[in-house]
Amino acid sequence: MIAGVDEAGRGPLAGPVVTAAVILPENHAIIGLDDSKKLTAKARARLECEIMDRARFSIAQCSEAEIDEINILQATMLAMTRAVEGLNIVPDHVLVDGNRLPKWGFSAEAVVGGDAIHPCISAASILAKEFRDRLMIAAAEQYPQYGWERNKGYGTSEHLAALRQYGPTPLHRRSFAPVSQLELL
Repeated sequence: MIAGVDEAGRGPLAGPVVTAAVILPENHAIIGLDDSKKLTAKARARLECEIMDRARFSIAQCSEAEIDEINILQATMLAMTRAVEGLNIVPDHVLVDGNRLPKWGFSAEAVVGGDAIHPCISAASILAKEFRDRLMIAAAEQYPQYGWERNKGYGTSEHLAALRQYGPTPLHRRSFAPVSQLELL
């Protein structure tokens, strides 16, 4: 029982950081698993359904307030811990995309570029990204001026212009420079 773990949303100015932990069955036969950033939206949506049908998984997040309180790295580690602890079985080993591991009691290793190497991490990458993208599309309905349905909270020119014009929302990360600099003005 090997769990793959990945995150989505470390870099945006708004929204939570989302992580997923996925245990694929030994003969999962899910074709096309890869780093979510390399896949089309249509491919991610198809794969998300297959993963959710065939795998054990857990999705977790840390809010903008938690990110501001403990910083994005620690919030990511906390969300990863929540995702693994949320699985309905304790994994024998955990593969985490990246170069750092949370401080936890699980047998684990960090794998740089793991979302392109290990199918279980690829699956986690897809679930985390699809879940977070849906959160930001829903948030765009409440705050349409920021274009989150397109930029997912990242600091695009459209998002930065709206931030300067309208100011930050409760979903903005106050500890991130473009937002904190505006608040100082």
